[in-house]
Amino acid sequence: MQVAREDTIVARATPRGASALSIVRLSGPNARAIATSVFEGQDLQTVPSHTAHVGFLAGADGVDVDQVVSSVFVAPGTATGEDIVEFTCHGGDVASDAALQLLVRAGARYAEPGEFTLRAFLNGKVDLAQAEAIGELIHARSQRASRVSMAHLRGVYSDELSAVRSGLMELIALVELELDFAEEDVEFADRARLEGLLDGAIERLSSLLASYRLGAALSKGVRVVIAGKPNAGKSTLMNALVGYDRVMVSDIPGTTRDEVDAQIEFEGVSFQFVDTAGLRETTDVLEAEGVRRSEAAFATADLILYLHDLTDTESDEVQFVQTLKKQFGDLNVLRIGNKVDAVSDVQNERYDSLISAATMDESQLRDLMQLIYANTAGNVVVSDEQQVVTSQRHRAHLESALEAASRASVQLRSGGSGDLLSADVRVIIEQIGSITGEVTNEDILGKIFSSFCIGK
Repeated sequence: MQVAREDTIVARATPRGASALSIVRLSGPNARAIATSVFEGQDLQTVPSHTAHVGFLAGADGVDVDQVVSSVFVAPGTATGEDIVEFTCHGGDVASDAALQLLVRAGARYAEPGEFTLRAFLNGKVDLAQAEAIGELIHARSQRASRVSMAHLRGVYSDELSAVRSGLMELIALVELELDFAEEDVEFADRARLEGLLDGAIERLSSLLASYRLGAALSKGVRVVIAGKPNAGKSTLMNALVGYDRVMVSDIPGTTRDEVDAQIEFEGVSFQFVDTAGLRETTDVLEAEGVRRSEAAFATADLILYLHDLTDTESDEVQFVQTLKKQFGDLNVLRIGNKVDAVSDVQNERYDSLISAATMDESQLRDLMQLIYANTAGNVVVSDEQQVVTSQRHRAHLESALEAASRASVQLRSGGSGDLLSADVRVIIEQIGSITGEVTNEDILGKIFSSFCIGK
């Protein structure tokens, strides 16, 4: 994304479609001048900041486009760090589209996706982690995910990274001071102090990295694939879990021939359940394609519920699960025995849970959901959920930081090269800076902000 910060951008800040109100937003050095040129009311270049004014938008021909409220925000005390003018138009697309066209003809440029937030970042109003939190807040799947995003936006997560960076800066200063006076054999800090600073950073970075599994579940949701042989009760279980008849149920094997999904929220986490075609050899072309798609779904699953019909004494579900893991890698699988009410003798140790999908009550469904939660988002214990890592980009930088920290720890404890120790600590600091945006490049910024909606 190429950013010309000397120009003024404009975009609709509310969704298209019929509504009570629609907001058109300007940001840039000429925002007030451009707005004034189409606003019949007060001179918006002279009014105080954070004030609202009623008037009409009109083109060069003098024809009124809409009656609006103009809100004026003067730099630097604005969201973007630039002058901002927002026109609150009547709802619907006609008035706001006309307003956009007027403002572009008056000298504004249509904004690119995420460009308002990008300008806020470039002008120091938010760091990169906070900017990403805005995007996460917009796409939050639950109140719990929203709370985490808000904490990141307030800077709680960035403050933790800043504290780690501060300790590392002290460490590198002491190490490099000793390097400067190496010939005089002067020790400016005892080894215990240096080790304490490095170990503290490793502990805090490790805690952040460990939180990613929960963070990913909150930001992206958990994908649970229900698998098993035909007539194992997969569709019945799916309907029970989501609370309505999402999938057609039949005694005829092979009824489900394509993926069917539905979402529910549990413990503040969005779970996407996917019902799949029964796994078996078949000559039916459509059913065979369904089986192929079922197997493809395993690769993207966070958890597989392998459902086994307990009345089927011929198939070996243990061997089948082992075959799945061998074929698709280290899958996260729960073995569920179904139709327990139809059998008298069950080897409990072979299953993670025993159910009767067709007759499950609310308590039994909650127990099963607790098991699913415990094996996905719930298996991570975090000391402070406000500092949960939700971004895969952040995860990669934390992993690189910890790799450098491991090398630095070896150098420090073995009495190795101070230059190598200093270099590794600098790598840690750079990786932290890549998260907050102190160290970055245009390609990364373009990728991050292009995922935002236009007008944000």
